[in-house]
Amino acid sequence: MLTIHTDSRGHALAVEGELIASAGPLEELVAVYPHARVRSWPGILTPGLVNQHGTELLEEAYHPDPREADELGTEPLTGDALTALALDDARWGASARRGAQRMLAHGTVAAACEPLRNRAVADAVRRTGLVLAGRAARPAGVPSLDPFAAGVPAVFAPARDRGSAARFAVFDVRDEKELTERGAGTCVATVLAGRLVFRRR
Repeated sequence: MLTIHTDSRGHALAVEGELIASAGPLEELVAVYPHARVRSWPGILTPGLVNQHGTELLEEAYHPDPREADELGTEPLTGDALTALALDDARWGASARRGAQRMLAHGTVAAACEPLRNRAVADAVRRTGLVLAGRAARPAGVPSLDPFAAGVPAVFAPARDRGSAARFAVFDVRDEKELTERGAGTCVATVLAGRLVFRRR
């Protein structure tokens, strides 16, 4: 089924399956695809983000289960705190899945990383659909689920061209300047391979 995603500025993308069918003003796309389902989002529709600290966040940190919050807190654990957990493959996989889901909740569609060495982590991340992008070197800055915390993040190639992969996010802000100031915690929706993989309730 073809779906038109539109933001508060009237910018819209028509998505069919995993691909962009068309892009343009909402009224034009509705005229071309009169039977499409329309999803209206608050804020602005942008290309999906790339988090430059994929290795650090997925393979070198533990994302506590909400049921562990009283004991471990809610922030990713690294260093000595991570070592003390002595994680087995099952916990590594579950942590990576939660980490990837938390990235998706920040409008991230890809994580830049070195090849993942932990098979449980690699398998868990692959199942979430998060794209793993290569990188030449470790980036500067403190790893954060919010790519804006380490400076303005890279974005995936703009999802505007017919036939390109449907990877984009929607942020509840007025414009790109406010997004840079407030960060990716303002994400209300993330679409990856044409699927709505995150929606803020």
